[in-house]
Amino acid sequence: MAQWHRERPDIDCSGKAVVGRVLRLQEVILRAVNTTLERHGLRYPAYAVLATLRASGHPFRMSPSRLKETLLLSSGGTSNLLSRLERTGWIRRYADPLDGRAVIVELTETGRQLADRAMQDHAEAERALVAMFSQEEQRILTSLLSRMLVLNSVSAAALQSRPAAAQDDEGFAIFEESR
Repeated sequence: MAQWHRERPDIDCSGKAVVGRVLRLQEVILRAVNTTLERHGLRYPAYAVLATLRASGHPFRMSPSRLKETLLLSSGGTSNLLSRLERTGWIRRYADPLDGRAVIVELTETGRQLADRAMQDHAEAERALVAMFSQEEQRILTSLLSRMLVLNSVSAAALQSRPAAAQDDEGFAIFEESR
């Protein structure tokens, strides 16, 4: 921040203190979560699909578009990820009996058992990541981050309407640093 202020005092970069930390925290959180999920043979994107289907309740199924919305993945990223999960036998896809044009994604019994095991460890990892905060601080932080997400959702929707960014093999956008 001091370097930015020294080199570009004409720019108000007060948002950088928060946004930079949130972006860095994303890396820290994903590393911790992926380390935890490794013992289950999972990385976060695959886990997120399994856990989202599991948390949806019996019969543990959703449309791919609902999954995409919930997980904030691109269509291509979601499709590739679902194909991989289907090959592992953790999910199955089939035509919606009510609308033959639509597809349903369903957690298999093997996928449900894996999700149940991984969800316990994932929750433990999340608790460890926020353990330095009191319950009240966690409540306040949750509220502040929720407000930031909600009020910036219009900006996020505008970004999603732009041409697709390059993606890694798990459907996450790849951003290049501008120099």
